[in-house]
Amino acid sequence: MNGYLSIKEASCKWGISERRVNQYCAEGRIPGAERFGGSWAIPEDAEKPGDPRKQKRQSAAAQMQRPQELFPGFMPLMNTAFEPGHCLETIDQMKAGPQKDIALAEYHYFSGQAEKAMQETEPYLNAEDGATKLSACWIFAYACLSMGRIDHARYALNEIKSTLAAGGENATPIRAMEVFVAFAAAVLLHLPLPAEMPPTKEFLPLLPPGLRAFALYVQAHYLYLKEEYARSAGVVEATLAMGASAYPISAIYLHLVAVMDYMSMKQPDRAQAHLLTAWEIARPDDLIEGFGEHHGLLGAMLEATIKPNWPEDFKRIIDITYRFSSGWRRVHNPITGHDVADDLTTTEFAMAMLAARSWTNQEIAEYLNISINTVKSHISEAMKKLNVENRKDLKQYMLR
Repeated sequence: MNGYLSIKEASCKWGISERRVNQYCAEGRIPGAERFGGSWAIPEDAEKPGDPRKQKRQSAAAQMQRPQELFPGFMPLMNTAFEPGHCLETIDQMKAGPQKDIALAEYHYFSGQAEKAMQETEPYLNAEDGATKLSACWIFAYACLSMGRIDHARYALNEIKSTLAAGGENATPIRAMEVFVAFAAAVLLHLPLPAEMPPTKEFLPLLPPGLRAFALYVQAHYLYLKEEYARSAGVVEATLAMGASAYPISAIYLHLVAVMDYMSMKQPDRAQAHLLTAWEIARPDDLIEGFGEHHGLLGAMLEATIKPNWPEDFKRIIDITYRFSSGWRRVHNPITGHDVADDLTTTEFAMAMLAARSWTNQEIAEYLNISINTVKSHISEAMKKLNVENRKDLKQYMLR
């Protein structure tokens, strides 16, 4: 087309990947770019958008001020800024001791190595230092979910709840840490918030930047569960704009909840842009756990985007999905009384989730580039397994 460049031509001209060009177009960062069918036409005189990620990483400390020294030993890797691809190097530079051990356990958990994370945190479950103990309990609980050791997971979750109940009323940094862990544990397991949970707004400002970014992810996830998708997406966008991208673990999870929001609002282009950004942050360090944890909520985005381009990584993500979701349900279902779907394939679950979010068969087929009959077959099989007759009833079995 005269006067316009293709995605491939713009990629060569600017020296960046085609995925990045596509993302810039989807985010509206290239003036005059127009969508034609499944691709984009870019004005040939368009300038390459600046990459804000490096600027955000460099200025994050100034934008999100809070002394990290108040939380020594508490989720040290999550609370450390590092460039993607330098995760293990960052851990190696830490001083030997509990903080470094917890950081390594974080890495193993977030890279899908639950057994190693469980083994590394178990010695610290009764640590005298509160930050170390809470970190260990949190990682240990989720690692045990993936390993199918539900009694061990419940023990660690109860330790977290007991710590919250025993805490004081004042909004201190240590109390903020306790509230943060309890809030995250409840929301991410889709459980009712503890009765003794104080207002999070009183404690959020006391958290250091990396933890605050993850806490805002949890807040966004909470809004998503309440079906307040636009508010949830707004929390994500604002948090990323304030420099959260400097903290890769938190940034990955923020982008993933944005995918959930935009898929629920039927904005797949924006969802894909966030997914690809999360993937670019995660892949250099193999931090793929979050993709497996959120698979069902991502609305088939992994099938549409990751599976065709990174099939081996996709298989590993699905392995994580099956392991984690099995343990997740064994904690969630008895407490809430909700029998979240547990016998669907990942493909059936993904399509059923879209159907439960009011996507039509035609929309699902176009999004996944498959036939309507294939969509009908998968959704029909899902409804048959769940013994439901309509989409309204289907929704109650999906994750919420």
